[in-house]
Amino acid sequence: MELNRRTVIAGAAAAGMAATTLGGTAHATGGRTPVKSLFGKLADDTKIYSWSLENGGTRLKVLSYGGIVQSLEIPDRRGRYTNVSLGFDNIEDYVSSSPYFGALIGRYGNRIAKGRFTLDGKAYQLSVNDGDNSLHGGAQGFDKRVWDIEPFTKGSDVGLYLYYTSVDGEMGYPGTLRSKVTYTLTRHGDWRIDYEATTDKATVVNLTSHVYWNLAGESSGTIYDHELSIAAARYTPVDSGLIPTGELAKVAGTPFDFRRTKTVGEDIRVAHQQLLYGKGLDHNWALDKGITARPEHIATLRDPSSGRTLKIATTEPGLQFYSGNFLDGSLVGTGGTVYRQGDGLCLETQHYPDSPNHPSFPSTVLRPGQTYRSTTVHSFSA
Repeated sequence: MELNRRTVIAGAAAAGMAATTLGGTAHATGGRTPVKSLFGKLADDTKIYSWSLENGGTRLKVLSYGGIVQSLEIPDRRGRYTNVSLGFDNIEDYVSSSPYFGALIGRYGNRIAKGRFTLDGKAYQLSVNDGDNSLHGGAQGFDKRVWDIEPFTKGSDVGLYLYYTSVDGEMGYPGTLRSKVTYTLTRHGDWRIDYEATTDKATVVNLTSHVYWNLAGESSGTIYDHELSIAAARYTPVDSGLIPTGELAKVAGTPFDFRRTKTVGEDIRVAHQQLLYGKGLDHNWALDKGITARPEHIATLRDPSSGRTLKIATTEPGLQFYSGNFLDGSLVGTGGTVYRQGDGLCLETQHYPDSPNHPSFPSTVLRPGQTYRSTTVHSFSA
C-alpha cells in the first residue's frame, strides 16, 4: 500500500533514534538539565522565557514565544563554537520584525492560495498575510503564540516538550488543534524534532521549523559558498505568487538540480523564470523517498571554511529550500551585524505548499481520532 499521511500518522510514532547519528560524528556525552531564564516581556506584560540546553557538543537556546530557536551553537573542525542560526537578542524584534527566524510554523507551513480551501464540501477562508495568500498559518500563526514548555531528561537525552492549543476558527482553520512538539538533544549532539497534533474536527495540518542556517556563523556573510545536496529528482514549480502550479517538474538541466553536491550560489543567478519569481531559491523539492514511517536522510549542507556539516533526515515528503532572498539589510542580528540577502538559508521539512488545493499532492488532512506525527533529525559534524 502506498504510504500517505493516514498510514504514516499511526506508524511514525515508532520511529526510534536509529536516524539520529545519520553518519555524523558522535560527540562526547554530558547532557545538562535545561536551564530557564527570563528573555523579555510582551506588550501585555506576558513573560517570555528562554531555555538553554546542551548535549553531545550541541548548545541550543529556545524561546517560549513561537518555540523559537534563538541560537544553536556547534563546533568547527578545530572545536571552536559559533551560533549557526540567524535571530535577535531581544523579544521586541521577534515580535515586530522577524521573518520567522527559528520559529515553529503552523497550522500550515508555507502558502495556501488566496487563503482558501474546501474540505468535505465546506469552504474555509483563512487569514491572508502574503499578498493574496495565507503564509505560515496566517497573520498570527504558531510562530507568534506563547507555548507552554516543560523540560525533560531521558536517559542520555535532554529536551523540551512544547504545547499549544489552537482553538476552532483560529486564523480561519476548523477544529481545535492540540499540538505537542518535542525538541531533543541526543547524546550524539543531534537535534531531533517530533511533532504531534490531534483535532476535534477535520482540518489541515503542516507543521515545520523555520531556522535560518549559516554554518560559518550567523554574522559571517552569505551562504552562497555552502555546499548542498538534496535527494530529489523533482520540484514543484510556482506562479508569480509562489503558489505551486500542480506540476512535478524534473530538476535535471535546471538550477534546481542538487542531486549532486554543488554550492548554493552556483546557479542562483541563472536567468530562469522560477528564480525570477522567487528572487532566488524559494521552492519545494518533492523528495525521492516520499513519506516514510522513519526519518530518512534527504539533504546535506556543508560550510567548507569551517568544516561544519548538517545532515537532515525526515519522515516528510517535501523540503522547502529558501535562500534568504528577502533579507534586505534592515534587521540587526544577534552578532550585531545586519542581515542581507543570502546571509542564511532555510531547509524546511514539510508537506507541499497549497496541498489542500491540489488533490494529487500528498494529503495534509487530519481527522478526529487520528494523530498527526512528523519527525525531523538534524545531525552535526565537522
